Amino acid sequence: MLNYSEEGEIHIRINDFNKKNKILLIVIVAIVAIISYYFIFDRKEEWLNNQEQNLEIKEEIKTNDQIENNSNEQQLEKNENIIVHVSGAVNKEGIVELKNNSRIIDAIDKAGGLKDEADITNINLAYIIEDGMKIHIPSKEEKESTIIVESNIDSGTVEQSNEIKSNNNKKLKININTATKTDLETLPGIGESTALKIIEYRKEKGKFKLIEDIKQVNGIGENKFNKIKELITV
Repeated sequence: MLNYSEEGEIHIRINDFNKKNKILLIVIVAIVAIISYYFIFDRKEEWLNNQEQNLEIKEEIKTNDQIENNSNEQQLEKNENIIVHVSGAVNKEGIVELKNNSRIIDAIDKAGGLKDEADITNINLAYIIEDGMKIHIPSKEEKESTIIVESNIDSGTVEQSNEIKSNNNKKLKININTATKTDLETLPGIGESTALKIIEYRKEKGKFKLIEDIKQVNGIGENKFNKIKELITV
């Protein structure tokens, strides 16, 4: 049997053991709490960073969309406008910007209107103009008025002129050296096929020196030439 002194010593040891276990448990709990805190804090900070990055990405996408929309609107507005060159007897010669499907009268108004010496007797003010045209308004001392269109074809730059001239007899004529296929088709007896042959002839042989030279184009004989000779010029 244990005596009182031995029993007391055992109780003291048990108490010491319990105290050590409590301290160890407290230390373990503290360590776990610290680790958990830092883990949760880091995760929270990472989550916040991700949220900020997502917000920045959304703002960037929104900004890019706005820029693209503005660019599309500007491009659409640009496509709806045309630019032409107005010269001659107008108050402000130079480049003017107009709405698509505008007419010569609109270009004249944009150029400050006509001068007193302007002669528009043989100009069709209702003529619908196209982008790139040059519109020359003659004075009363001049002999002809001209409308010129320039455009790019394929890889090279080719000058296509839609040139409408009025001679001393005040008759409108088409310049066969610069007229487009559409212009040539307005001549009596000239269809799409013949118009293309005329243009092809110009490319291969060069410009016509005389209006009679057009008879060298296959499909244009004496009869057809007689129908168009008063309507063409070089």
